[in-house]
Amino acid sequence: MTATQATAHVKDADGPAGQPGHAKVAVPRRPVLSGRALRSTGFHLTAGLLSALWLLPIALVLVTSTRTFDDIAAHGVGSRPHSFTFDSFHQAWVDGGQQRALINSMLVTIPTVLLSLGLASMAAFALSRYDLPFRRVLLLLMLGGNLLPPQILLIPVSKLSEVLGIYDQLYALIGVQVGFGVGFYGFVLHGFMRAIPGEIQQAAVIDGASPWQIYWRIILPLARPALAALTALSFTWIFNDLLWAITVLRTDTQMPITASLIGLQGQYVSMWNVIAAGSVIAAAPTVAVFLRFQRHFVAGLNLGAVK
Repeated sequence: MTATQATAHVKDADGPAGQPGHAKVAVPRRPVLSGRALRSTGFHLTAGLLSALWLLPIALVLVTSTRTFDDIAAHGVGSRPHSFTFDSFHQAWVDGGQQRALINSMLVTIPTVLLSLGLASMAAFALSRYDLPFRRVLLLLMLGGNLLPPQILLIPVSKLSEVLGIYDQLYALIGVQVGFGVGFYGFVLHGFMRAIPGEIQQAAVIDGASPWQIYWRIILPLARPALAALTALSFTWIFNDLLWAITVLRTDTQMPITASLIGLQGQYVSMWNVIAAGSVIAAAPTVAVFLRFQRHFVAGLNLGAVK
């Protein structure tokens, strides 16, 4: 308030006929938070608390993996660290067999992701862009196959792999993962490809494009956000799978890294630093893939939210 405004305010407080009245002093009010600001503050506090609780076990594993066994044995797992070393990573990587197990996981995961998404995208293209007979029945079969609990199929899958002569081989695990993943990926891609305007395909047909050219040069580039989101999800699911690995594999040298962690825990029963280091090694590839496809993954989750 300026001096002129303050003087005017005091003059207005005088009584009638120039008689002095009681001057009113303006008291500044404290800003009151609105309901939206309170809700926003409460949301951020709750989200921050939940994030801290979620990150606490991860931080504990990271700290434990860099401690020595003597430090953990003397002070306990949850105590303040008194040492720092990377020897536990070397021990888990070489002596614990994590190097071989990680290679096996990559040999299974990468071909499975490529085959699953390739076959699923072809099936989704055909079912979404062409009027095929029994199209709805095929979609229901693709969706219904994913509703079955995998536990009831363990024995049939194991026996079938033995009959086919592929038991205890990595390509047996690849076949199982592809067979159980194509239905879900195809169903998701079908819903996305249906939303692509038909005028784009009609213009390509007028220009003389074949169905393969339409699929490869038009539909797949437009479906890139959905493919990127499914790539991150499928890589995580396949890489972290344990159930099918111990179902169709038997030899330790063929086991992926998730099954190798069980053997590592049995080999180093009380050496929590080595077990924690093996867990970090097992989690690193999936974290790297998620960070690489994070932007596409979030975009894929928002597909269809805004039209």
